[in-house]
Amino acid sequence: MIRYTQDRTIVLGMVPVRRDMFPPEPAIALKDRVVKRFEEMAESNGDIRLVTIDAVVDGGMLWDLRDVEKVVALFRAEKVDAIVFPHCNFGQEEVVAKTAAEIGKPVLLWGPRDPSPETDQSGKTGPRDFDTQCGMFATSRALKRYHVPFTYVENCWLDSQVLDRGFEEFLRVASVVKAFRGMRIGQIGVRPRQFLSVKINESELLSKFGIEIVPIWPEEVKRTVEKLKRNMPLSPEGCELPMGQQPLPLEEGMLPDPRIANIVKEIEEAVDWSSIGHEAVEKMAYLEAAIMDLASVNRCQAVAVDCWGFSQDSYGIPSCFVLAELFDRGLPAACETDIHAAVGAVLLQAAARYATPAFIADVTIRHPEDDNAELLWHCGPFAKSLVRKGTVPAVRECKGMYEIEGGPLTVVRFDQDDGNYMLLADEGEGTEGPKTTGNYVWFKVKNWVKWEKKLMYGPYIHHVSGIHGSFAKVLKEACKYLGPVAHDSVEPVEEM
Repeated sequence: MIRYTQDRTIVLGMVPVRRDMFPPEPAIALKDRVVKRFEEMAESNGDIRLVTIDAVVDGGMLWDLRDVEKVVALFRAEKVDAIVFPHCNFGQEEVVAKTAAEIGKPVLLWGPRDPSPETDQSGKTGPRDFDTQCGMFATSRALKRYHVPFTYVENCWLDSQVLDRGFEEFLRVASVVKAFRGMRIGQIGVRPRQFLSVKINESELLSKFGIEIVPIWPEEVKRTVEKLKRNMPLSPEGCELPMGQQPLPLEEGMLPDPRIANIVKEIEEAVDWSSIGHEAVEKMAYLEAAIMDLASVNRCQAVAVDCWGFSQDSYGIPSCFVLAELFDRGLPAACETDIHAAVGAVLLQAAARYATPAFIADVTIRHPEDDNAELLWHCGPFAKSLVRKGTVPAVRECKGMYEIEGGPLTVVRFDQDDGNYMLLADEGEGTEGPKTTGNYVWFKVKNWVKWEKKLMYGPYIHHVSGIHGSFAKVLKEACKYLGPVAHDSVEPVEEM
């Protein structure tokens, strides 16, 4: 499948630490085992690059304050996304706190359980060689004093599955934080006039979080489509406004971008398109490619689209299934120019480590028979890969017409009131319910009335972003690192 490519690799700084007052030999031996373990976990989780400090610190363990500057310089040069500080004995809280404060990225604090005192280095009862847990209590306090948020995995054996789970969840947190900071969202067209609910504070998103809204005019999409028909590249500066541009050559005799035929083939092999015809599929393929190209040249992680107007006016087709396709190709695409929904979708896909596409839905009606279920629905922008097993997704009027899979679902809404930003993140599961048109899933929770009132009193609206999987805990933990974003939930969410 043709994909929208983005950098999804997590660069993880690895900083084993020790205390100089403890015997070095046991810590050195443990450090080698710890690093090997993390290398194995990194490989099994995929898209992880470990950066060790061996090249700048003798022995590859940090304890000397004079080495902090070297580690900070290395990590800045390598652009690490997160740091793990495994304690190989008591550790050294000052070097951890200073390094973490300078880098300003998510921090994982962990150390292995100590052996029995009777099996220490000497083989006899006597002075202990590690006291790892004790040292981590000191380090956690130092991090607090430096106002450095951190994630802690409980003191466990080196081969424990507790470490595997904690490490995996921390990588998801780091992925969310990386996606959030410096996010760029392409805005194609304006919001529907009556949709006061999707208004945003563009300046505040930039000043508080570094999230930048990139205007992309519908005319740019139109010109990009015309270039695709002629297999012409985009302008190097990324602006495709007709004003000031050279007239395009006649289309006659020119071959289109070869991706168009591939996209058409992918769509026609996966869905029932009999009611719309080949020409409409081709138009959708051109729109998909044009939006992906404009998003790429403008370095966007998502787009928010005026789905009510521009494609219908310019191409005679709704953009609903085009948005579904963009999700399937790795580019979150919010309908009704809902910037905050796009933010939520980006965070969900990052939490899932991009294993499955998110979707954006209206919260519409209560289940006619189940008081704790609600219809999550929209008029077509759910990725076709999410279709319920055993059914063929249909596309009618260029809108998806299919139910998606159930199972565990995480639902979020990123929003604000008077500059106070919230991330509602909670979970439920898909359930059985009546059939309807469009794209949909019936969403079952413990107590729907609590959800309804949470959404009603806000600062939320009728749009939510959803994804398959259970990530509320990860998103709650990520809020530690996102800046002034408060976590919110309907039911209590477990701590990491």
